[in-house]
Amino acid sequence: MSLREKINQNVKEAMKARDSKKRDALRLLTSAFKQIEVDERKELNDEDVIKIIQTQVKRRNDAASQYKDAGREDLMKIELDEIAYYEVYLPKQLSDEELEKEVKAIIEKTGASSMKDMGKVMGMASKELAGKADGKRISEMVKKALA
Repeated sequence: MSLREKINQNVKEAMKARDSKKRDALRLLTSAFKQIEVDERKELNDEDVIKIIQTQVKRRNDAASQYKDAGREDLMKIELDEIAYYEVYLPKQLSDEELEKEVKAIIEKTGASSMKDMGKVMGMASKELAGKADGKRISEMVKKALA
């Protein structure tokens, strides 16, 4: 069963359970899938689905932080709840220790020695760690390791 089929199945289960929050959050996700398919005229595979989910999680995080700054705890909670529904479908994120180990291995592969080589390291790290860690976390870890 593909990831998209699993999400569609979970929408049906949420409807049967009368869980409107989960149903609505997952419907937003499926509409994002359909939008990409129509815009780009292609069938989505699991990698594409994961990228879309990551984009949605990032948007929700940004919105939640803006709501928090504005003092709107109620709206922030809605965004964080949606993130919780989405993260179930994402691959397990690397811990800081695992990420540091991976970044150091990539630095050794590329032969990087200073901050001048950050672009080369980030290019390889972004490809190898896609889905396992956020780009911002990877960037911070690379800076820390090259400093």
